[in-house]
Order: sequence, then C-alpha cells, then structure tokens
Amino acid sequence: MQRVAFVIAAAACLATSASADPRPFASPPLLKSGPTLDKDERASHPSEVEFSLDIRYTDGRIWDPSRSRFDAVRLRSYQGTGVDPNVPYVSPTIEIFPGETIRITLNNRLPKDDTCLASHHGDVNTPHCFNGTNLHTHGLWVNPAGNGDNVLISINPGVSFQYEYKLPPDHPAGTFWYHSHRHGSTAMQVSSGMAGALIVRGTRPPTDSDTGDIDTLLTPTRSQRFTERVLVFQQIQYACRTADGTIKTNADGSYRCDPGDVGGIEGYDQLGFGQWPRSGRHTAINGQVLPVFQGGRAGEIERWRMIHGGVRDTINLQFRKLNGPTPLPANLDDLQAATDLSQGCTGETLPQHVIAADGLTLKSAMKMPVVVFQPAYRWDSLLVFPEPGVYCVIDDAEVAEGNIDNIPSSRQLLGLVVVDQGLTITGDIGHYITEQLAFIAGVNLPGSVAERVARDLRNGFQLTSFVPHPDIADDEVTGTQEISFNITPGVAQFHIDDRSYDPARMDRVLTLGGVDEWTMHSWFASHPFHIHINPFQIVKILDPNGRDVSAPGAVDNAGSGVDPQYSGLKGVWKDTLWVKNIDPAGGPPGAYTIVVRTRYQRYIGDFVLHCHILDHEDKGMMQNVRIALPDGAGGTVSGHH
Repeated sequence: MQRVAFVIAAAACLATSASADPRPFASPPLLKSGPTLDKDERASHPSEVEFSLDIRYTDGRIWDPSRSRFDAVRLRSYQGTGVDPNVPYVSPTIEIFPGETIRITLNNRLPKDDTCLASHHGDVNTPHCFNGTNLHTHGLWVNPAGNGDNVLISINPGVSFQYEYKLPPDHPAGTFWYHSHRHGSTAMQVSSGMAGALIVRGTRPPTDSDTGDIDTLLTPTRSQRFTERVLVFQQIQYACRTADGTIKTNADGSYRCDPGDVGGIEGYDQLGFGQWPRSGRHTAINGQVLPVFQGGRAGEIERWRMIHGGVRDTINLQFRKLNGPTPLPANLDDLQAATDLSQGCTGETLPQHVIAADGLTLKSAMKMPVVVFQPAYRWDSLLVFPEPGVYCVIDDAEVAEGNIDNIPSSRQLLGLVVVDQGLTITGDIGHYITEQLAFIAGVNLPGSVAERVARDLRNGFQLTSFVPHPDIADDEVTGTQEISFNITPGVAQFHIDDRSYDPARMDRVLTLGGVDEWTMHSWFASHPFHIHINPFQIVKILDPNGRDVSAPGAVDNAGSGVDPQYSGLKGVWKDTLWVKNIDPAGGPPGAYTIVVRTRYQRYIGDFVLHCHILDHEDKGMMQNVRIALPDGAGGTVSGHH
C-alpha cells in the first residue's frame, strides 16, 4: 500500500510529498450535458441544458485510516457522465447560469422495493422505501411544484422522471447543492454520498443602481488566479454485518470490516443518535478520506466553496501550519491517530475570510479562525496561505452543546494542503486580501463601480455592491409564524409543533407577497432548521438569558465568550440555521430564541420545512408548507372557483 510521506527541511520548515498519494484532492468533476452551448456562450446567452443521472448500487472503496487500508463498499450513488469512477461517492458538480433552464432526468436503476408502493400502509415516519428517490436543489429560488423542485413525489425503482428548473434572470449567484429527498430514505441515500455541489455562476457586474455578482470581482487576472476549490463534506457511515445482520464492531464499539467484507448502508441502526462518533468513521471530502490538496501557491487568494453534504456531524473547520523540525509520522494515518494533532499541526491558526453564507454574499466579509458547519450549511471563504509549506485542515474540538449528538468531540485531521513557493505574506492577511481585491476591482469592473467597490473593500471589507437581497424592514412585516422542535424521550417521536409529519396535512398556508417574522425554539436537543424555496434573514438570536448573541463579538450572559455558532449572523441571509438548546434534558431553561424574516416571492405551490438532521426528517420532523395567492379579502385562494 502506498503511503504519503513527508520530508521536513528543518531550516525552512517545509514539507513536500515524497511518494504518490492514493488520495489526492480534486474538486468534483462537472456533470456533462448533451450537445449545448459552451460555458462562455451559456453565460452570455441563457440556454436550455439537459443532464441525466442514474441511481444505482455502485461498487467502490473508502480509505480506513485506523487500519491504513481501503474497505470495499457497495452504496447507492448517482452515476452520470463526468462521475469519477475512482471516487464515485460524491456526485458531480452542476453549473447553472441565471436565466437558464436545466432539465435533470433521474433514472432509478435500483432493485425493486415493495415499501415504495402506494399500498404500503405502514407508519410514514418509519424509515422505508430505501430504493425510492427524488431530487432537491437545496437553496435554489425556483418553482416548487410539478416537475420543479418537487420533493413530494417518489421516483420508484424502474421509473424515470425529468425535473425542470428555470432559474429567473435575477437569481443570486452562489454555492448551492443537490441531494435526494424522498421521505423515509433521505438520510440513508445522502449518507451514501448521493449529494453534489450546484453552483450558480454570476456574470452580472454591479451598476450604479443595482447590485451584482461577486463572481465578476473574483475573475482571474494576471496577478491573481483565484483558484477555486469545491468541497463537499460527507459522513459516509458504511458498516459490515454478520450473517444475522448485526453490525461488526471492534472492542471499543467502532465499526469493523474484515478482509473480504463489503460495507454498506442498509439500516437506520447505523444513523441514529450517537452512531457517527461511535462508528469511528471519518468525514470525507469529495468522497476521499484524508485527501491532500495540491497546486496552491503562497500569497494567492483562493476561493473555497464548502458544503456540508453530510447527515449527522458538526464540523469546526480550522487551518493550521504543519510545523517542523519536530519529527513527523511517516503517513497521514499516524498523524490522524494523534487526536490532539500535537505531532505537527501546531502552527498559528489561519484566518478564513468568509464572503457568503448558504450561497448568498454577505454585506461584509467575516474574519473567522474557526468556521462552524452544521448539516446543509455552506460557507464561501477566501484563503491566503502566507508561506510555502504544508497546512493541516482540521475539524476542531467542540463541546457537547455545539455538536449534533450533544457529545463532546476531539480534534480530527481532515486533510493537508501543500502550498508551493510564491509571495510570502508577513503582515495582516485581511489587509493584503482587501488591497488585492481593491486593485483587481479596477481591472474587472467598470470605472465608477470599481471606485465604489474599492472604497468599500478598504472600509471594513464591505461587499454591499454584491448582496443579492435587500434587508427586510420592520414595516414590511405582514404576519408572524412560530415553530418549535421536540423529541419525545423514550418513544423517540420526532415532532414539529408537537406533531409528526403527515403527508396529507397542510401545516402552513402562506400568502404570496407576504413577509413573515418567524420565531423558532427547540425544546429538546438542537436542530438545524431548513425551509425550501425562499431564504430568510436573521433578525436576532437570544441565548437562554435573553442576550442577543448574533452581533459580531457578542458574548453570552454567563461571560463564557463568543459563540462561534452565531457571532456575526445578525442581518445575514441563510436557508439553514441551527436552533440551539443547551440543556441535555431539553426544555425552556436551555432554549435559544431564533428570530428571522422571509419574503414569499414569485412562486406558489407546496414544499416542506424540516430538521436537516436527516434521520430526524425521515422519522417525522418535517412540515408541509403552501404558498398561495391572496384572495383579496385577507385570506388565500384555495381553488379556482
């Protein structure tokens, strides 16, 4: 088995790859379409593009660092032109342009599954229909009905269906994603790797009257390549089983696969509370465990588009220099095994300058030493590696109350970045980035706009010329909504507003053109709230003592410090947000109060909101939502009569 070895030059503290790496990082390949315009033509002349994805069982392998070997696995996956056969468990990236219509045909090639049939009369909130599927374009502002972003259908084995997504010309550019969303099997399929990046490419520069796409600023120039890396974080929780179906485990309870075994994901006993940390599996990036990122140069501004495409883990992303001259282990697996990473990952924390949340450009960049990802979160960061060498990509330690499973976690290595010689940066990295971008604005943007953008950048890294949505003012609000998450202990019933999901019940009817203020709580554990179609703006986040912790630098009333979950989120637009409860037993004493606002624009139809711990969604933590036309008398239209 080939391993990654690093030779440390003591004087310069540099490390270089000494042998071929079996797990090199690569951004997911693009999903290929049929005959159509090329990328530049599509950008200037919005077109209609067709893609095709097969859903089938796929044989492959996943690296197990605890044994320094690959495990054979057989998992459900998306297969289409552009899928890397060596890394089949991350779906290819789909690129779209505003104003474009894309059609995606899903061909369900999985074996027959009788629990998908309409005659199935079991509890709809008991996981079932493992081989049925559908598709959700997470974060897109598109039609939710018919063959739009419709997750209320089941594409059963042997059935093909074509989705059609027509992006409006004013759709925001940004980092979105797609994944399966068939109620009853969502967690099983996403945890198998049925998820991929969906990037809306922006070509609209800001003008004197309208905001534009930040892509037009971050266009490569002679001085900056703006290398772009697309990362899909995944928890692929495969297990091997005995003849009677029991999960094989080691003495410490972690999952074990023996030579000749083939791992799979075939039961929700793999996906419940505490199973991810107990499993001993490792977060993958684009289907690879412990990948090595190459091709970077010191002093270059890189755009990292990062997507939490997993099911049940909190990721606290951090970058640190891998320092010498301390002797290092011969391979990444040994470095990973040192859970405090004290054998090398001890350099200063690299600042991440976050420019977008859930695909939507921020008013100003946020400088963050650690970026917290809950399931379905996306963050776009600008990174500059200040000197050549090797940098550790780390999932930092977290206290119990900040983690999905309410279990404290230790630091884990996610991968390494090899940075070549370039321009060494000795001063403040944020100042360097803003000065570089201010200069590049004069190259990439028209005159008067370039001057305004440069001025904003130098004045606190402001990005106001690229924000896609205007703030929601107090006097815009026309109504209110309340939502609460709860789990009934003992019987493990998963509720929103004290009720489990019922596909025949319409839980909320909202009025097209209305603006609601939502207040959210969780009465047991913490849950990432996600609503389809329309994003929301964060108004405030109150800790259990009533202090707003969403302002930059805000600390809680206990004085325990800034909460990295929430600091700086006031006024930010998102589509997924952690609703926190710090009391392990649940209840009001530990509940945070989340207040957001959202506009219901353009689209009518039925869709869902739910917890994005996807096994919670499969077990009933979901609601049906309808946006309907106003009837002119203070209500909504329920039909055409």
